[in-house]
Amino acid sequence: MVYEIAIIGTGPAGLEAAITAKVRNKNFILFGSRNSSVKVAKAHTILNYLGLPEVSGEGMQKAFLDHIAKMGIEITEEQITAVYAMGETFAIQGASNMYEAKSVILATGVVAAKPYPNEDELLGRGVSYCATCDAALYKGKTAVVIASSAKEEAEADFLSEYAAKVYYIPLYKDEVHVNERIEVLHETPVEILGTSKVEKLKTDKQEIETDGVFILREAVAPGKLVPGLETEGAHVKVNIDMSTSIPGCFAAGDIAGLPYQYIKSAGQGNTAALSAVSYLTQLENKAQ
Repeated sequence: MVYEIAIIGTGPAGLEAAITAKVRNKNFILFGSRNSSVKVAKAHTILNYLGLPEVSGEGMQKAFLDHIAKMGIEITEEQITAVYAMGETFAIQGASNMYEAKSVILATGVVAAKPYPNEDELLGRGVSYCATCDAALYKGKTAVVIASSAKEEAEADFLSEYAAKVYYIPLYKDEVHVNERIEVLHETPVEILGTSKVEKLKTDKQEIETDGVFILREAVAPGKLVPGLETEGAHVKVNIDMSTSIPGCFAAGDIAGLPYQYIKSAGQGNTAALSAVSYLTQLENKAQ
């Protein structure tokens, strides 16, 4: 199936884009978490969201999820690791499946963490952002998982079914629950070592010999998520209609730059979806 719009992210921008796409009767798919956004849920009190005065983060999250539920909008819980512009369609790589869409809206938030030394240079040569995607390549090998949240434990468990040895480095404070085949290390990653491929991971305590390093963050940096996309630091460069440097690709919310405000993100999500609808109309007229 070729979707008309693929929306990546379930914060205010992504959910509003989905609502607008639904109202415009478009065939779309929404990727993200069924719990919406951790950032929203953990907010103490939001004072400037129109119609929701002094709402808590949990209250806002519930309002968002109730809204999309009433509209029959479903969320596909699959991490998207790459989006490739293929002319008039986009190939979207998920952890388990490939998808195709005529337009894409990026609403993934921002990646706060800086890349580790040599991360960019060794990407695809031992550095990966998806354990379930590349686990089969590490059969009988050693791998290290650097995890930003507890939800990555399932990926580590899956990887351990293939790899001979898996080290798990949690960057979060919650109790870790992984299977007994995995060795948990409470250390701080410092640098990825290797020339033509990954050879070691240096931490604040030791150097670990490994064939691969899986860096599982909440979001993939936009330039790595969409090859060829023009960025400005951690943000995607956008026009006023939320279009990007790649035709058919739009961005909204924190990923599109400051200010990091929920009301701004929702408005941009609406604009991005309307722009995607206009783009689809242009494609239809061109095909006639």
